[in-house]
Amino acid sequence: MTLQVEQTALAGVLILTPLRFGDHRGVFSESYNQERANAAGITMTFVQDNHSLSHEVGTVRGLHFQSPPHAQDKLVRCGRGRLFDVAVDIRKGSPTYGKWVGVDLSFDNGKQLLIPAGFLHGFVTREPDTEIVYKCSDYYAPECDGAVRFDCPTIGIDWGIEAADAVLSAKDAKAPFLADFNSPFVYEVSDV
Repeated sequence: MTLQVEQTALAGVLILTPLRFGDHRGVFSESYNQERANAAGITMTFVQDNHSLSHEVGTVRGLHFQSPPHAQDKLVRCGRGRLFDVAVDIRKGSPTYGKWVGVDLSFDNGKQLLIPAGFLHGFVTREPDTEIVYKCSDYYAPECDGAVRFDCPTIGIDWGIEAADAVLSAKDAKAPFLADFNSPFVYEVSDV
């Protein structure tokens, strides 16, 4: 097996760990292979890759989403450093609405988080100069871009930092709380 797939407490959100090969020179891994993903039941098609660098420990990016008709599935990995990556269910009517899962992603552990459309995505950096690299199933559409507050008490994510210490963008600092947010996503039984 060249791709380990772990289920999370949120149906559809998966932890993927591609096989790595290492020797005295370093390591090699296929970070993504469409055939292997399809064989594991992952049928998303990705059209855009994003790459961001956060200089400071405690940088929080999120909680973000892109609404229909340009909703995005995401496959997230850490290119350098270490981060805590989070997905939150925001599908109206979902039995797990407002629930979250998080996983530590680092270059060293090689883990990736697969986040389907209908979930918020965010992360906090644990090391300086942390890079996040992620695939998206649709192109960026600014008119569909949205966010929910990272420190929303209704969601209750344990980011491992004090909210006042978070390094935020202006957009993320003024994002609404979940209680003040009207989700554009609806849960369907076929989502599980």
